[in-house]
Amino acid sequence: MKREKFFGILTFAFVILTFVGAGYVLINKGQANAGYAVIPMLIGLFFMNLTRMEQNKNNRNKK
Repeated sequence: MKREKFFGILTFAFVILTFVGAGYVLINKGQANAGYAVIPMLIGLFFMNLTRMEQNKNNRNKK
């Protein structure tokens, strides 16, 4: 359960960083690199996948 919660927190943090990066790109009228928003989202998706894998593992162990 601890790992699931940890991965969930990291997912949330990287999603917030994605929105901050997107805001930064928009404020600079697209002159900033879009990677400021894309890279944190990819990392967030990775942690989201780990969260789901932990949830599935925990559900299988409960049965």
